[in-house]
Amino acid sequence: MEELQNVEAMRHSLAHIMAAAIHKLHPDAQFGVGPVIERGFYYDVKLVHTLGSDDLAEIEREMSKIVEAGHDFVREEWPIEQAIEYFKGHKQPFKVELLSDLKTKGTTALKDSGDENLVGDNVASATTVSVYRTGDFVDLCRGPHVQNSSEVGAFKLTKLAGAYWRGKEDNPQMQRVYGVAFATQQELDDYLHMLEEAEKRDHRKLGKELDLFVFSAKVGSGLPLFTPKGTILRELLNDYSQELRLNLGFEKVWIPHVTKKDLYETSGHWDKFGDELFLVKSQETSDQLVLKPMNCPHHQQIYASRPRSYRDLPIRYLETTTVYRDEKSGELGGLSRVRSITQDDSHIFCTPEQIESVLGELTTITKEFYDALGMKLRARLSKRDDSGAYLGELATWQRAEATLLKVLQQSGLEFYEAEGEAAFYGPKIDFMATDALGREHQLATPQLDFVQPERFELRYIDRDGEAKVPVMIHFALLGSIERFLSVYIEHTAGAFPLWLAPEQVRVLPVSDKFSEYGKKVATELKASGVRAVCDADNESLGKRIRAAEALKVPYILVVGEREQAAGEVAVRKRGEGDKGSKAAAEFAKDITHEIKSRKI
Repeated sequence: MEELQNVEAMRHSLAHIMAAAIHKLHPDAQFGVGPVIERGFYYDVKLVHTLGSDDLAEIEREMSKIVEAGHDFVREEWPIEQAIEYFKGHKQPFKVELLSDLKTKGTTALKDSGDENLVGDNVASATTVSVYRTGDFVDLCRGPHVQNSSEVGAFKLTKLAGAYWRGKEDNPQMQRVYGVAFATQQELDDYLHMLEEAEKRDHRKLGKELDLFVFSAKVGSGLPLFTPKGTILRELLNDYSQELRLNLGFEKVWIPHVTKKDLYETSGHWDKFGDELFLVKSQETSDQLVLKPMNCPHHQQIYASRPRSYRDLPIRYLETTTVYRDEKSGELGGLSRVRSITQDDSHIFCTPEQIESVLGELTTITKEFYDALGMKLRARLSKRDDSGAYLGELATWQRAEATLLKVLQQSGLEFYEAEGEAAFYGPKIDFMATDALGREHQLATPQLDFVQPERFELRYIDRDGEAKVPVMIHFALLGSIERFLSVYIEHTAGAFPLWLAPEQVRVLPVSDKFSEYGKKVATELKASGVRAVCDADNESLGKRIRAAEALKVPYILVVGEREQAAGEVAVRKRGEGDKGSKAAAEFAKDITHEIKSRKI
């Protein structure tokens, strides 16, 4: 913990040093906020001059001069009026705005923009603030910082991005300058190497190269279109997800994509996420309609449609369907953040006594699913914090968190606890999958919900004849199929396991004379359920092999005179090269077995 806090102080100090360097190079610079983020820092700045990649190198050099100069970080406490006058005099309107809000509204006014680090505690109003002086540069900040600018470790500026002041599109646009920082040069070098590899694996780049998905300006931002190959991936993943859940007794349901806003007012989603909803206008009714942003309230209406007994529980519904959220344009990115989100969604209605066994089953199939994908899992117990952001009674939350903890202790999975990561209606288990580059992603999640069933007045008759409120468990294996694919494409670098590969086999006749035999081999494989293609184009064999390898096809079968005469195929396996010749029928038998086994 102490080592982590020291690295955080380094990164915080580097944000300050970067601002000082930018100010030295561009005295007209106006500064917003410069927080620490995972693995680094950024600063939002407004300049007359638009920064480019060459400017990053120049800023880095100026930062190095400050580091080498060994300036102390000197903290000073100022009356807030003095700070306002100082930053007015230095033509820093964004700092003045923050200070004015801090003076009148306290830290709650600063939460959304990441500026709450200006003071230490949650307060209704502030009378003093801290500033740090480094050389001749003064910045508004709570800290902590290192003692001296020479103690900041190793760093590099990485990229530029646009950002609206305080995250609001009506506010001025600024430039966000990003940097990464680590305690040692070796850690920095390792991370930069990982970034290079990540760039090669970027799912947006691979999605185009492998012909998996596209975007169209005529359709709209954040609304992906999946090609035949990309659709195969989506459907195979969903089929496996559904197979595992159907085996546990889940039943399929179906709901529409549009609903009255009343549904979400009752559930609590309207107050929480109203700004993210797509509003729909009817020409036939005065009802305010929306495109559904989530499915749980609809599934609850199916539950509520008839009386239920404890003997009926648990009731398990599943549905793969698309929801819609009006994400900010600047936050959209490939498949990672979209406006049409397809969920392999599930909702279980059960008694409190059934929670533990249901969660145990969900944990088991989650492990099985991610084993088949070659991704290592650990779990995060996501709990509430002390804020007022949650619905329901504290005692209920505490019981629920204790139940989740017991399930994880029995699961055999590595896990950790995190306060403030719960959903607003209940605690959850977030399954964290580690990709090939060591990055961790939150994917599958079961979430306990004691709140919505009460809000919708759901009931079942217990064995004592009393009406009781069921517990609802939200669950998804993939989460969002789009976001999962953004992670999985990069994890595999597009080299999908055989059972998932959109094209599993490519047959390459050596020349035109053997095209008919090649087509016959491909046809027989397809009859066995194998996704096979015969490439008999008038190109050299070497060029066709390279094309198949570029598309990361798991198996390449070369057929010529000898193979045709013997009824064989010459097998090349992705990543392993030439595997020798084999009877075509034997190859078909072996590959169908390998596909069914879902081997990695």
